[in-house]
Amino acid sequence: MARLTKMKIKKAGDKHQVLVLVNHPMETGRRKDSKTGQLVPAHFIKNMEFTHNGKVVAEANMASGVSKNPLIGIEILNAKAGDKVEVSWSDNKGENGSAESAVK
Repeated sequence: MARLTKMKIKKAGDKHQVLVLVNHPMETGRRKDSKTGQLVPAHFIKNMEFTHNGKVVAEANMASGVSKNPLIGIEILNAKAGDKVEVSWSDNKGENGSAESAVK
């Protein structure tokens, strides 16, 4: 299933703030379905990687304790207009997603 991944980059002083929003359920595996009473299987993003012009600048190893539809942010130094920033992620069920944007 394709999951929406949005990225926004904004200037913050001498840095650029990169915000990524992923449409993802982030299930812990401990919540019970209210209709069936069965546990909802765990389904969460395991890792996220940020690149700036092809070079890895940040990695996040996540687990089931992160909220639904996570918003993850990093700051990048020395970014110039036109530089390419990418994010990619994968979850515990083999789903993955990505987004890219150019610095303005």
